[in-house]
Amino acid sequence: MRTAGGIAVGFLGAITLAADPVEGTAVPPKESTPAVVTDSNTRSWTASVSTFGYLVPDGQSYGQPTVVADVGRLHLEARYNYEGLETGSLWVGYNLHFGERLTLDLTPMVGGVVGDVRGVAPGVEATLSWWKLEGYWEMEYVASAAGRDDSFLYLWSEVSLSVLDWLRVGGAAQRTSVYETEVDIQRGFLVGLQFDPVAFTTYVFNPAQARPTLVMALEVSF
Repeated sequence: MRTAGGIAVGFLGAITLAADPVEGTAVPPKESTPAVVTDSNTRSWTASVSTFGYLVPDGQSYGQPTVVADVGRLHLEARYNYEGLETGSLWVGYNLHFGERLTLDLTPMVGGVVGDVRGVAPGVEATLSWWKLEGYWEMEYVASAAGRDDSFLYLWSEVSLSVLDWLRVGGAAQRTSVYETEVDIQRGFLVGLQFDPVAFTTYVFNPAQARPTLVMALEVSF
């Protein structure tokens, strides 16, 4: 006859054997769930809105807004008052990236221009970066619907050094037909302030002239 003490001892012994199997006893492996690593900061799109205010001596001052969206390799852009006053353009391009320490971001694109200036325009945007140095270039050729004499090559370039995390200085140049100047390519300097996601940059073109052209740019990134 089994006593209560004997039953208890037998029950504890069974538990011990289950927790610590004897050598040679096959124990089925536990199923493991693979870890899933996610990066909440990774996203496939970026966007920005910027406005350039042109203070033109002896000419009409104006604003030039631009909206940019990048979805993966797809580049979308809309500009106003860039190719001409009361003129808008829509662009589509393809984003390319090269390098690690010395990097090149290249975006060939094509756009349609409507308004006071009408036509089609192939173009390119490029950014070359190394250490605290950065060069940026925009170029487009507007093939005007009015004919070859009204077609024009637009240029914008700047090279800057990030002196501090929030301060950059450098030089800039542009070629535009929006307003008339005494020189074909305007050159000058820039001073930029960066407080993410907002950037403010001042450009002074033709600083040697009595009345240089002043451009103030405000950009918000998303």
